[in-house]
Amino acid sequence: MPKISLFHGSQKIISKPVFGAGKAYNDYGLGFYCTQNSELAKEWACPSLDDGFSNWYELETEGLRILDLQSGEFCTLHWLAILVTNRLFDFDTPIMRQGMFYLKNNFLPDISDFDAIKGYRADDSYFSFARAFLSNQISYSQLENAMKLGKLGEQFVLKSQKAFDLIEFKGYEIAEGNKYYALRSKRMEKAKEDYKKSLENADISGIFIRDLILQEVKNDDPRLR
Repeated sequence: MPKISLFHGSQKIISKPVFGAGKAYNDYGLGFYCTQNSELAKEWACPSLDDGFSNWYELETEGLRILDLQSGEFCTLHWLAILVTNRLFDFDTPIMRQGMFYLKNNFLPDISDFDAIKGYRADDSYFSFARAFLSNQISYSQLENAMKLGKLGEQFVLKSQKAFDLIEFKGYEIAEGNKYYALRSKRMEKAKEDYKKSLENADISGIFIRDLILQEVKNDDPRLR
């Protein structure tokens, strides 16, 4: 894999990402969160009407161990297992607690040896989809479909010192708050609307979190692909 361009949306210019900085309770734990889509980074930079910045970097990927959660060996449950491990969830029902333990015990990849991770970004919409699945409200198939709604984006996360050493700042662009906040809000609302429409037909024969537990479904089950 050659050099790739990465973009980080922020309220400030970050010319030198710092290994070990940031919040531990992000989707994939501590790391530097980017996207390969510059327009999406501008949206992420504008959680309000204030202007933000799309920081542009190049990353030399030669020699890096990159975990791609959307490759064929993984399914959405691997992403979800990582999410419930790192994000702060309110597991307020027994089925949610049992589902969390089942995912961790059967689908949690060991990410400790990887330099970077590619996968879904769990913004507010995706987070609500995950909660709905864990509370047995939607099936696995409905969760899979929900992840594709709204094109909310993938993220590329730097996890190791080695990866931080290989990223090079190339510049930045201003993200106009009055434009990109509106685009961000519109994208999220569309995802929620499409999600509600997708639930009009109940997935009676689908696999729910309860079924995963009772049937002891594992990663090699063809129904997960």
